[in-house]
Amino acid sequence: MRSGTCLVWVAMLALATAGCSKKQAASPSSSLPVAGEQAKAGAKLAYEHRVRVELEQAGIAARMAAVREACESARFGDCNVLQLSQDGYRGSLVVRIVPAGVEPLTALASRDGKLASRETWAEDLAGAVQDNARKLRQLDAYASQLDELSRRKDLSASDLVSLAHERATLETQRDDLLGVAAGQQRRLDTNRLSIDFIDPGRHTGRSFSIGHWSDRFREGVDDALSVLAYGIPFLLLAFPLTLGWRWLWRRVTRRSGGRQGG
Repeated sequence: MRSGTCLVWVAMLALATAGCSKKQAASPSSSLPVAGEQAKAGAKLAYEHRVRVELEQAGIAARMAAVREACESARFGDCNVLQLSQDGYRGSLVVRIVPAGVEPLTALASRDGKLASRETWAEDLAGAVQDNARKLRQLDAYASQLDELSRRKDLSASDLVSLAHERATLETQRDDLLGVAAGQQRRLDTNRLSIDFIDPGRHTGRSFSIGHWSDRFREGVDDALSVLAYGIPFLLLAFPLTLGWRWLWRRVTRRSGGRQGG
């Protein structure tokens, strides 16, 4: 019985250690450059980056303005500002930029400051791209059928009106799908970069802040969920092993007791 309990504790200890190791691996050294990412040929990966820059509060507004100007002037390549916000000792800027421009724009943002953290991830758009392309092919095939039908000589005036209405509907649907395809391609060709600016003195907690507390709470919840998601397979494996070990231990101890009684 004690052996079974020990096995459970060993499994939980391994889970906690693995979760912490995974978290550390996901937070690379801030000294590493934040390089843009481009998917390999055939892959449909949309890359996103998030960095946190520690900068004195007095310089945050000017630095955000400089980054915004660099983006809108395409200093480092095609770039668009998606979101801009500033509140007291913190600010946030979200842009979509070509991969080659991610590193120099991040360097500009962290100049005279500290690149405190960075994170890069990708969303696989292969399924969405294929589904959209399939819908376009179906619309084109249906449009061809309507063209063949419209060439018939025995169509009445009401039939022609119905055909015209159906063609207009198809064109609208096709334009929508082409817009979706263009948006998907833009996500594949560019990177989404989120830059969070924060005053390190205020962030370390020299004064109480509800916003700071909520950020730390959210980060803690994210970390806990990551460890839980990573550890569920280990727990599912540990549970039947524990039951098997307990059954085997009882069987061995019963045999030993029977021999001693005999």
